[in-house]
Amino acid sequence: MTDAFWSDAERHLVRYIGGGSFVPEIIERAEGSFVYTAGGRRLLDFTSGQMSAILGHSHPAVTATVQRQAATLDHLFSGMLSRPVVDLARRLAESLPEPLSKVLLLTTGAESNEAAIRMAKLVTGRHEIISFGRSWHGMTQAAASATYSSGRKGYGPAAPGNFAIPTPNAYRPDFTTADGELDWRRQLEFAFELFDAQSVGSLAACIVEPILSSGGVIDLPPGYLAALRDRCHERGGLLILDEAQTGLCRTGDWYAFQRDGVVPDILTLSKTLGAGLPLAAVVTSPEIEQTAHERGFLFFTTHVSDPLVAAVGNTVLDVLHAEKLDARAAELGAYLSKGLRELAERHPVIGDVRGRGLLVGLELVTDRETRRPADELGAAVTRRCLELGLHMNVVQLPGMGGVFRIAPALTSTHAELDLGLEILDRALGDVSR
Repeated sequence: MTDAFWSDAERHLVRYIGGGSFVPEIIERAEGSFVYTAGGRRLLDFTSGQMSAILGHSHPAVTATVQRQAATLDHLFSGMLSRPVVDLARRLAESLPEPLSKVLLLTTGAESNEAAIRMAKLVTGRHEIISFGRSWHGMTQAAASATYSSGRKGYGPAAPGNFAIPTPNAYRPDFTTADGELDWRRQLEFAFELFDAQSVGSLAACIVEPILSSGGVIDLPPGYLAALRDRCHERGGLLILDEAQTGLCRTGDWYAFQRDGVVPDILTLSKTLGAGLPLAAVVTSPEIEQTAHERGFLFFTTHVSDPLVAAVGNTVLDVLHAEKLDARAAELGAYLSKGLRELAERHPVIGDVRGRGLLVGLELVTDRETRRPADELGAAVTRRCLELGLHMNVVQLPGMGGVFRIAPALTSTHAELDLGLEILDRALGDVSR
């Protein structure tokens, strides 16, 4: 049966991982922090599925909600409303600072970013979009045009008016102070000098992640977000924050932007909102929503405002509040980062440990002094971890070493984190010999 499975997969599935391959295991079920294979192996999931299952897999409260809601009300005509949808919109607004109070419920991160960019263009009457050179915002047209980390080659022209600015990477600084640290203020000034030279004066928005995940788990320096917002506003553009992976307690705050005291004009949520189910949101101010409405804002999809996933979103909020998972993510994140730094003392191939809460990056290098990228080492460690019972995800981008994106469930235990650290320790030792 296993041979038939892989034969059918090879014959019938489109390969969509950009030259990569599928994980060589058949997954039968998942529970909590683990997934279980057809061969009876248990794999510790250090990526929360696709960085989404913040409550672990098959959380009892989510399972109960799906069973109840699917039997009652699952899907409606796009123009119809249900109680779970309005309840979730209200509760999201209550969790956010003013003026963020108007909510559009969709399915994926790409879709929410697409809607946010479309809204920004309509409201401002402009078309130019700025994003980071290491950005990932999705695979639909406007989101993909604002994505630079990968996937741009071979698909024809991107949407006109898209501009990349340098990513403020403290571990690999391009602009430096006298002591060799990242000079992000000078970098940002240079970025907008270049933008102004190319712009036709039509900035609609800047879309960024507070912590770039696919870009290598790069946390924006304190103060950067406020300075970026000011430069956007000076040019008549809006600030869109993509909190697909950082929203809803992952970083130790309910939203990553809270650390900086910066409220975006438009906020997008996805992965963590559905805790593994397809649910996303665009949140903005009444003023922006009113202007968009007056100008005929159009963005409805087959599954806009679906009651089933909205009910799940309400359950996710219930669990986050009841179990105080923002504080738990902060505590577990500190514990995990401490453990990773201890690994760095034993393994010289670990160049950097960074991130916030339970979104942690671990970058591998061949030489700590030169920070020379370890392009092949990350893939080898990933394979060895899988053999030992740990699922890891490594990002490999030009000019950077292999960067592990470590994002366990917020419901993880200390013992589970210890198990992951133990396996990673062994895998690094095995591969680095």
